[in-house]
Amino acid sequence: MTGEARAEAPPAPPGQANDTADRGADTGLGDIIVTATRRAESSKDVPIAVTAIGGEKLDVLNSSGLDIRFLSSRTPSLQIESSFGRTFPRFYIRGLGNTDFDINAAQPVSVVYDDVALENSLLKSFPVFDLQNVQVLRGPQGTLFGRNTPAGVIKLDSVKPSDRFNGYASTSWATYNTINTEAAVGGPIGGGVSFRASGILQHRDDWVTNTSTTGAANRKLEGYTDVAGRFQLGYSTGDFNALLNFHVRDLQGTPRVFRAGLFRQGSNEFSAGFDPGRVALDGYTSQSLTQWGINLRLDYHFDGIGTLYSVTAFEKAKVESTGDIDGGNNYVFPALGLNNALFPSNTGGESRPQEFSQELRFASDDFGGFRAQGGVYYFYQRLKYAEFDYVFPPTGNFLADRDADIRHDNKNENFGIFASLEYKPVDALTLRAGGRYSRDSRNDLVSGFSPVLFGVVLPIRTTTSADAFTWDLSATYAASKEISLYARVATGYQGPAIQDRVTFGSSPTAARKQTTISAEGGIKGALLDRSLNFALSGYYFRTKDLQVTAVGGAVNSARLLNAAAAIGYGVEAEFEARPLPNLTLTASGSYNFTEIEDPNIRVGVCGSLCTVVDPVTAGLANINGNPLPQAPRVVANVTARYSIPVTATGEIYLYTDWAYRSRINYFLYDALEFRGRPLLEGGLKLGYKVGNKLDIGVFARNITNQIRSISAIDFNNLTGMINEPRIIGGQIRVGF
Repeated sequence: MTGEARAEAPPAPPGQANDTADRGADTGLGDIIVTATRRAESSKDVPIAVTAIGGEKLDVLNSSGLDIRFLSSRTPSLQIESSFGRTFPRFYIRGLGNTDFDINAAQPVSVVYDDVALENSLLKSFPVFDLQNVQVLRGPQGTLFGRNTPAGVIKLDSVKPSDRFNGYASTSWATYNTINTEAAVGGPIGGGVSFRASGILQHRDDWVTNTSTTGAANRKLEGYTDVAGRFQLGYSTGDFNALLNFHVRDLQGTPRVFRAGLFRQGSNEFSAGFDPGRVALDGYTSQSLTQWGINLRLDYHFDGIGTLYSVTAFEKAKVESTGDIDGGNNYVFPALGLNNALFPSNTGGESRPQEFSQELRFASDDFGGFRAQGGVYYFYQRLKYAEFDYVFPPTGNFLADRDADIRHDNKNENFGIFASLEYKPVDALTLRAGGRYSRDSRNDLVSGFSPVLFGVVLPIRTTTSADAFTWDLSATYAASKEISLYARVATGYQGPAIQDRVTFGSSPTAARKQTTISAEGGIKGALLDRSLNFALSGYYFRTKDLQVTAVGGAVNSARLLNAAAAIGYGVEAEFEARPLPNLTLTASGSYNFTEIEDPNIRVGVCGSLCTVVDPVTAGLANINGNPLPQAPRVVANVTARYSIPVTATGEIYLYTDWAYRSRINYFLYDALEFRGRPLLEGGLKLGYKVGNKLDIGVFARNITNQIRSISAIDFNNLTGMINEPRIIGGQIRVGF
């Protein structure tokens, strides 16, 4: 809840918390302003479970050079993981997400970056820099935000151009030559025109040594150089505003390292001899990404009526990623122990997603307690990608070694029309209702060749379409000036999906649309003369026709299925307190229970000696009653900041943050080896700060160096992937 703009304090320079808030001004903690309803409102007046992170907290959490995954477990009910490293984050809110690694997989969590809904996970990986805040909206958001939001929305808002010249520069250097450098500058040009230019450079040397003396894999792995920039040009005159946003990115690095035999059979403990800095790979390993996008936001206020908004956006990327997915270099049976696999498997691909979206939205002024919003939305995605497989042993000729080349040409179109109404029958009570009609269509064409098609004849085309009406009803009651209660019922929708993988015995499969209904209620507000902010909520959801992908298993197939239903319920809490003028504490957490409800659903299990707990018939596990994958029961985090004033504007401060998530399952089925152990990561920063002008300090991320597996691959052996190691470094930031 910390780091957001405060109602009582003046606006902070971009990317920094208000100095008055940091130093304990008499105004207390102040209101937290969010845009969860597409309007700027106090968080306590919004009938949505929402967390905002900004200012110093966002800067500290993002100091180690990690991508957007640094937000995982930093707010209640949120998890983020990836089997592609920096190019393909997968999000889970309240347990709802999608573990599918396929490029065209649909995700129930939407990322909205500067009012643009990004649907393909490759586009969702755009770096986090020069942001005013990050907001996590939990629960279905199917009325006002884009599409495919049955689990929630991650909303990122860049600092916008202003009529005041300002900027900052920040750089840090840390373990493994990790460099994290940001800079931004902006201000007025004249005649109502203003600009803002910002950028980020993230770099890490390859820190994992490949001990294999055979094959074609890089000798050093896990490094990257990631560069991104954004230029915004704004224009304002009277009731009209325009904002042009152009952004680019270039990433060069190595893919996620898969570690063969990471788990001991019958246990989720690591195998003897495991060393985070050493692997043995013999397949090709490469990764690169180039991305650019442009969007134009226009708004015009009709005096006494309301404001018309238009957001037009186009995003495009090219991504190449190739990995040694068996994770080893020694092929034996049984495939147990580090670096051992049943057989070699080296796959990769080249993806070219592009998305166009157009939204028109009208938001009315207040008419005696009545306000309304409504509009139309159009989305079109073209996704071309190629899947490659490589011969073994590799010859060193990357192109000539391809023995499979499967081409996909996928089209995805969505149209929506939406409206939301708000009415205050009395000052203390606000009633809201909204609805959205959506229609989706998909058209997938697969062509090419592979030696392992097993009866699938190419080319093959798969189409699907569906529509749905989603709605929400809510009430917010101001019990006092500082405390509000709310209740909300909402539905969410995810369009039908297609899994069009055809290698290793798979054939294209489609899943029906999935729908979610959710109920939640809570209390928000401030106590003790605004020295304590809090938010408490409880929720229940039921998702019908849950789309799940049974991936991996003994034949590494991929099947898209609909489970009859999944349920989830839990509680979430957030606190921010300033018990002393120079001490700020935050704590948040959630308990999330999830369960698959389908007595007839069965999926394939691991291909190499894992210990399956579920009932297994003919090689298929019954997963009825299992929790959703990547859905820990408990998520918790705390932060503490203590400062000692040394001059009129200068202070020495200590900032620490800790995040915990309990055990997780990696897959739909339950196996002893594929249960991720609990993970606790902590950070510490000691620094000297002079207002918003200078901040210099030393920091550590994952300070205890706790290493845990966070995901796995199950078709070949007991392969896993681990979290980030300890990073220690120094940082300096200047602002003006």
